[in-house]
Amino acid sequence: MSVQLYARDVGSGTPLVLLHAFPLSSAMWLAQREGLAGRFRVVTPDLRGFGGSELGADEPSVDTMADDVARLFKRLGVTRAVVGGLSMGGYVAMALCRRRPELVLGVVLADTRAGADSAAARETRLRQAERLERENGVGVLVEEVLPHLVGPTTLRQRALVYGRVRGLVQATPARAAAWALRAMAAREPAFEALREVRVPALVMVGAEDTLTTEDDARALADALPNAELQVIARAGHLGPVEQPELFNEAVAEFTAALARTSR
Repeated sequence: MSVQLYARDVGSGTPLVLLHAFPLSSAMWLAQREGLAGRFRVVTPDLRGFGGSELGADEPSVDTMADDVARLFKRLGVTRAVVGGLSMGGYVAMALCRRRPELVLGVVLADTRAGADSAAARETRLRQAERLERENGVGVLVEEVLPHLVGPTTLRQRALVYGRVRGLVQATPARAAAWALRAMAAREPAFEALREVRVPALVMVGAEDTLTTEDDARALADALPNAELQVIARAGHLGPVEQPELFNEAVAEFTAALARTSR
């Protein structure tokens, strides 16, 4: 069953489609909509089940999430876009590159990895999914996921940012979070598909990210034929939220260069 994704669509120019992290929503891209819409058309969808998007009845799958995004392109009249994804959004962006490469003008992969889950990580995701469904609440996400989303600098110096991230986690629908956890646990490694990506890529990672390390980011960049790697100082897993100016500057430079060459 196909679902229609809710998306915020602001600005004009080269389309920049940003896919959010787990367990957040497109609300996490506020600073990108404000900071980049003056130069680009910034589209930030809620992935299925999150924010304003319905969950539907499909089996959990990252590929299904990518197909949702492809249908959104068609609905919005977007023929090609720079596609950015953070964490879970990165998995969806990589799946879109594999399934619908003609839609992708360039790709930004932030705080995400190309490898499949280890057995232990898969087990953790499935246990969390079961607890979400059993309790019909997000207590497990607040206890186990939230502490790893931001870096120590944010915890020490940016109480408002941490509070906002906590609020977004608490607003997550439990059923959608369980579905997404199962989708991520089932995903295949992306290394082979990344070697086929023919467009430029920008790989970014927070210097303080403990969920996806600099080594993960480097392995991802190395698999891509045309990628640059940028490390965001004093940021954990959510660079666009923790260090929006640095993130926006890098993405704007990358997208503007692609816009010039694609004319």
